[in-house]
Amino acid sequence: MKPLTSDNWEVVIGLEVHCQLRTQTKIFCGCANRFGAEPNSLTCAVCSGQPGAMPVFNRAALELAVRVGLGVGADIAPRSTFDRKNYFYCDLPKGYQITQFAQPYCSGGGIQLSSGKFVRLTRIHLEEDAGKAIHDRGQGTLVDLNRAGVPLIESVTEADMSSAAEAVEYLTALKEILEYTGASDCDMEKGSLRCDVNISVRHPGEELRTKVEIKNLNSFRHIQSAIDFEVQRQMALYESDGKVVQETRLWDPDKSQTRTMRGKEDAHDYRYFPEPDLPAMGMDAAAVEAQRQSLPELPAKRRARFQSECGLSAYDAGVLCASRELADYFERTAELCGDPKQAANWIANDVLSAIKETGGESRRIAEFPIDPENLAAILKLQSNGTLNRNAAKQVFTTILEKGGDPAEVVRELGLEQVSDAAELESWCRTALEGREAIAADVRAGKLKALGALMGPVMAASRGKADPAKVREIFIKLIQAE
Repeated sequence: MKPLTSDNWEVVIGLEVHCQLRTQTKIFCGCANRFGAEPNSLTCAVCSGQPGAMPVFNRAALELAVRVGLGVGADIAPRSTFDRKNYFYCDLPKGYQITQFAQPYCSGGGIQLSSGKFVRLTRIHLEEDAGKAIHDRGQGTLVDLNRAGVPLIESVTEADMSSAAEAVEYLTALKEILEYTGASDCDMEKGSLRCDVNISVRHPGEELRTKVEIKNLNSFRHIQSAIDFEVQRQMALYESDGKVVQETRLWDPDKSQTRTMRGKEDAHDYRYFPEPDLPAMGMDAAAVEAQRQSLPELPAKRRARFQSECGLSAYDAGVLCASRELADYFERTAELCGDPKQAANWIANDVLSAIKETGGESRRIAEFPIDPENLAAILKLQSNGTLNRNAAKQVFTTILEKGGDPAEVVRELGLEQVSDAAELESWCRTALEGREAIAADVRAGKLKALGALMGPVMAASRGKADPAKVREIFIKLIQAE
């Protein structure tokens, strides 16, 4: 599709985000809430929709849901109710989903973007997940009900976003809050976090036009691409006197385009009515306050503190606060080594690169072989002059591959940095022999020329020479001539 200019068009985006909660069991039965089990092995009469089976609400789901609501500054209702959302599909054996329609547990709140724009939340409600339908051309459609009954919260925003970049920034911030509060692991590859996007375009100042929903997006990259494509599709239709119809579409990553899934339903199509088998539920003010007090420092405040107290840049603070585990790892390392900027540099570069190389983005910092104590020990060996940067990196790599104590690894590899002035001066004098032109440049103030002299010294010392002291000796010897 040929890109069209959006100068005469305004993009309007709202999001519906479904997030699985990290409870031990499902929301209305005692089946385990666990990913990766054999298909249909985590089911019972309740979550498989057997006649006469009665749901029993899992209170732990409400506690996690309330933590999320508090994390986004929302109002927690003292009383909320469940409803039945009726529709027929193979992954929903009861023929209805238990959700919250009339009285959700949470309303209001929102997330502020870096631009200052505040994306408002309309509501967050609790519901049960459906099973998983697997469409196989050779075997027809297979259904795994392990996911049926897993507790979900669905957060619904106002149509406050106007670009794919804003939508991704909002989702990134929401994902951080979900993880920091302990509500979810937000593993999009496993379906823990899924997003539906509502998109429309209009001329500035116009009333809202017809919106289109793109359903079940499970990666930030797909969300970005789907929004960009759909905006172009709608603008092209309007500019060719076509018509945008209200519908639900799917993103096809192979063809990089959206395609029609079905006509978009309205609320009345689902025939909502109160769930007769579950009483109203809620949390009193004291219990809500207890949850509020137990919340950790949330990512926005932690980023600000890392900048003000640790002297980190906004970018580095953002990288280190991307997950609660990573922020904790940094803070412990910085405390032990006494140098937050050095710790930030190593973690943002060496640690995260190693994680990506050895386990991809799905690998968690908690599983990283080098704990904060060992990383801090390496950094202290570097800062006290025992190791130079290259030797410190060698120790890091060795422990990453084989384990071990940093001090013992240094001794085993013979990496102690040479700081003896007489030995360093001997290497420097040898390196200066026959290099009068370089010495002249240094005397003329061109200190970058020293770089050509450092190599021979580092080679002679097998990388053990202290670079700072070598540099000082070179300047002293050259200026004395």
